[in-house]
Amino acid sequence: MNLNLKDKVYIVTGGSKGIGEGISRAIAEEGGIVVIATRSTGPVTIDFIAELQSQGVEAHAIYGDLQILENCENIIRETVTKYGRIDGIVNNAGMNDGAGLEKGPEAFRNSIKLNLFHYYDLVYYALPWLKESKGAVVNVSSKVALTGQGGTSGYAASKGAQLALTRDWAAELLPYSIRVNAVLPAEVMTPLYRKWLNNTFDDPTAKEKEISDKIPLGKRMTTKEEMAAMVVFLLSDKSAHTTGQFMVVDGGYMHLDRALT
Repeated sequence: MNLNLKDKVYIVTGGSKGIGEGISRAIAEEGGIVVIATRSTGPVTIDFIAELQSQGVEAHAIYGDLQILENCENIIRETVTKYGRIDGIVNNAGMNDGAGLEKGPEAFRNSIKLNLFHYYDLVYYALPWLKESKGAVVNVSSKVALTGQGGTSGYAASKGAQLALTRDWAAELLPYSIRVNAVLPAEVMTPLYRKWLNNTFDDPTAKEKEISDKIPLGKRMTTKEEMAAMVVFLLSDKSAHTTGQFMVVDGGYMHLDRALT
């Protein structure tokens, strides 16, 4: 299926690792232009950009900490200077930093800054260009926004706020035909997830199986490619009448009875 992404410009925050990398690859496979906004200046990003370019993909990285407002503005400015347009924003960057209730107010505030503010900031600065292209925004939230987890107040609050912004922006931007949707990962195997397993449990393989066995569809974790497929669909005009939606790609983990055998 041709998703009509060819030569359109999409900014993906945190787009060189994990789910973000999967999204960047999926956009590239559809012929889209990928602009990766990241603070990761090491070989992971550099090699990934070089790989895409070697395949004839137009790809570009803009480096900077998204917690700094000026960096968000610069990402939009540099993208427009280089490509002359913006067709979509994928807000993906962030991390579960374990800022729970007992960690205190400072940790909570830092977590909100890490995970939430740049979602707003980037779309704010991109808005004139999104209006021009009648573009799309996809916010990557988390199952934690709906289920809670415990011990992660800042991340949970940020992810819940991302869903609220999704609905509010979808309503506000209707006159401009800008669509805004969210995807909610649950258990997705990424390098960061693997690191958490390895650093937290004596037997990470057993823990992975324990988690996978609770996922009704296939008793396996969702792949980053499956998350990316939903994102590129929401970016594309194949989803032209979809806005304000929360798309849960999780093998039924949240909404089906986990006691199913």
